[in-house]
Amino acid sequence: MKTLGFIGTGGMGSGMAANLIKAGYTLVVTDLNRAQAKGLEGQGATFKDSPRAVAEACDLVLSMLPTNEAVRAVSVGPGGLAEATSGARVWIDFSSIDKQTIVAAADALSGKGWTTVDASAGGVEEVAAAGELALWLSGDKALFDEHQPIFKAMGKSVLHVGELGNAKMVKNAMAMLAAVQHLSIVEVGSWLKKGGLDDATFRTVLKNSQQDSIATQRIMDVVVSGKYKPRKSWMPKDIGFGLDMAREMETPMPFVSLASQMFAIAQAIGEDGYEATGLACKVYEVINGTKKG
Repeated sequence: MKTLGFIGTGGMGSGMAANLIKAGYTLVVTDLNRAQAKGLEGQGATFKDSPRAVAEACDLVLSMLPTNEAVRAVSVGPGGLAEATSGARVWIDFSSIDKQTIVAAADALSGKGWTTVDASAGGVEEVAAAGELALWLSGDKALFDEHQPIFKAMGKSVLHVGELGNAKMVKNAMAMLAAVQHLSIVEVGSWLKKGGLDDATFRTVLKNSQQDSIATQRIMDVVVSGKYKPRKSWMPKDIGFGLDMAREMETPMPFVSLASQMFAIAQAIGEDGYEATGLACKVYEVINGTKKG
């Protein structure tokens, strides 16, 4: 089996990488915060001190990084993939960033003999750990077909979505859809609650309606419990990428723009330290004057 490199071992990356180890792959990893990689080292992964060193020690590199800047640093920065003199020449990047950044990085690396596969992952840390992510990949179709065993070790569904950069767009799109869905469900639920219908009953109504889905059930379970997971939501960032592109494309997105502003309210009042459902609930507590304390 191939020796794989994995760059970025935070909440999502560590779960994805651990499933590659479970599938039998030899893994070489790096992260700016080595402490985040300790769990993978305990499972047999080898730590290297730079993306270049990872590339030179493996057959193929994967990454899951937090920002556009991180992707640029890993690809063409000092000690980056572009400086590798041997080893891997295929890079599969799952980072939640924008299309422009991955296309530019791929162009820069192509002159060094690299082929980039653009990828995105749908799901949160627990889903990544369980190996049940929805994976979207774009770019070279032959590489997509060749590396199916790698993708299937990390995800329950794997889909090719066209030309390089499309996987980032799909990730942004799913974030925009989820934002509107979260806010609309919490908004309607808040209205019903003020009219005398409790959250648990609304959950049952939804579950027995044509709007029922795994997503609505998860949202309503959190709403009913009032237990919001403390985690900085990725959703405002990914929505921002989508809206930036929409402006460049001159494509109106009024609902998504409003969702972005609603999340900005949470950020402005310091109530954005929760996953998306908790964030939406906190916003509507403020709007409806039901915030405690």
